[in-house]
Amino acid sequence: MDQIKITTSQNVSLSYAAAGVGPRILAGLLDMVFIYSYAAILITIFSFAIRRNDYSGDYESHENFNRIMIGLLILLLLPAMLYNLLCETFLNGQSFGKKIMKIKVIKLDGTQPNFGSYLIRSMFRIIDKPIVALITVAVTKNSQRFGDMVAGTTVILINKKISLNETILHRQKPDYKIVYSQISLMSDVDANTIKEVLDFGIAQNQPQHITLLAKKIKSKYGIVDVSQKDDAFLKTLLMDYTHYQFEK
Repeated sequence: MDQIKITTSQNVSLSYAAAGVGPRILAGLLDMVFIYSYAAILITIFSFAIRRNDYSGDYESHENFNRIMIGLLILLLLPAMLYNLLCETFLNGQSFGKKIMKIKVIKLDGTQPNFGSYLIRSMFRIIDKPIVALITVAVTKNSQRFGDMVAGTTVILINKKISLNETILHRQKPDYKIVYSQISLMSDVDANTIKEVLDFGIAQNQPQHITLLAKKIKSKYGIVDVSQKDDAFLKTLLMDYTHYQFEK
């Protein structure tokens, strides 16, 4: 299985398993089932509504009703037409098919994909016809189709569910006392990197990345005499960061 190397802003290298051709094909087929099922249900409902509106002699009223129904149908079909863009934007790089196949879109520079990245991927689907996409995913170093190459993204396998929160801020605890005062110097970028590496290290069972990042963070912020294990130390930093942000 191909491995994709990504270096975060803290120069920590992460290895992900590339999704490859098989999972992406199955995810795409599942997405087509969802899209066509949604469209078929809508068309059936509106066709029934239009047929029920029998011509009663008032031609103008009859036609106005039909135009409204057709316009409403087109409006409701827009989500199906923008399915991949909407899903990846609001489901953190996944469509429903990708969720089932446990794959997701990521950026090759280690940052979180944004709307622009997902938009580029969606626009290039015009070029990325099935055969073309399969060939480029199979032969490129990072398993990318053309849309991925332009957007700087790829698709990876998710081996395990991640139980941590999706944001860098954790739920506050009553009467919590900040452990590391150096947290006041920490940036959002560093906090996000800590969360990403923790997520990755836990999900992929690669604690060496957590250890490396903990060492870099201690050195950068002059944190000494740490009695906690590396993962607990980084989790404490995130909890400290959460309370510091709400208290300042």
